[in-house]
Amino acid sequence: MSILAVGSIAFDSIATPSGRVENVLGGSCTFFSLAASYFTDVRIVAVVGEDFTAEHENVLKKRKIDIRGIEHAKGKTFRWGGQYLDNLNEAKTDFTELNVFERFQPRIPPEYSDSKFLFLGNIHPTLQTAVRHKMDGVRLTGGDTMNYWINGSRPDLIETLKLVNVLLINDAEAKSLAGEPNLLRASQKVLAMGPQALVIKHGEYGATIFFREGAFGIGRHPFRAPALPIEEVKDPTGAGDSFAGGFMGYIASQEELNREVLKRGLFYGGVMGSFAVERFGTERLQSLTREEIDARFQVFRELTHLE
Repeated sequence: MSILAVGSIAFDSIATPSGRVENVLGGSCTFFSLAASYFTDVRIVAVVGEDFTAEHENVLKKRKIDIRGIEHAKGKTFRWGGQYLDNLNEAKTDFTELNVFERFQPRIPPEYSDSKFLFLGNIHPTLQTAVRHKMDGVRLTGGDTMNYWINGSRPDLIETLKLVNVLLINDAEAKSLAGEPNLLRASQKVLAMGPQALVIKHGEYGATIFFREGAFGIGRHPFRAPALPIEEVKDPTGAGDSFAGGFMGYIASQEELNREVLKRGLFYGGVMGSFAVERFGTERLQSLTREEIDARFQVFRELTHLE
């Protein structure tokens, strides 16, 4: 089952205790798509500038990602620079240059209309809503957002959340969105806004999924998946997007949509996030094998006694 991913493609300049890189391929859509491509077919809608070369394109093509939805515009590709020198869990942004991304208006190719899964990356909520309305045939819609939209475009975001089946955000974003410091109460408030399930990412501490009453089958209790211990984190950039790609990619590869599938998806999300941080940018996600993914998932099973 194909996933349509809508979001950003970027060039990142990153500094961590492991080193420094300039203008490496990044962006939410890039990390998501590469991670998801190990499980199912992926299609991209994004915008790039004239500095996005055939070499960059081939990174996606090698993973058989459908790039017909990438718009090539005049100007430079979105660029972001940041550092993790003081805290690997939190980036300090040095610069953000939106460039062609500032005028991004997602255009869905007709060939993508039969996509059964949709992931709305971290873009303006009105754009997310417009894309969702064009994709009436999807089985499940996943979505992401951040505090910039929560604080600055809240009414638009509230409308978007009514159209999202699974929302993936972190602890701080969930509390900010709900206006509630207690995570359990915050999750219930967010679920009341529309999503059937809420995945809260805890960074190096794993992720928790909360379900709206009656959604995806019976049961009402949240489920927590820990994070895998990693020997060295070289670059945390894109870990959350890679998690989302593994999570959504695994779900799209399954015939049924139920709580057990979504819970297992947390582990595959954790696996893909753990690989992403081992190298700078998308380097590690470009060279994985399914055997490596399944082997690391098996480590997860042994750690957690997952059946």
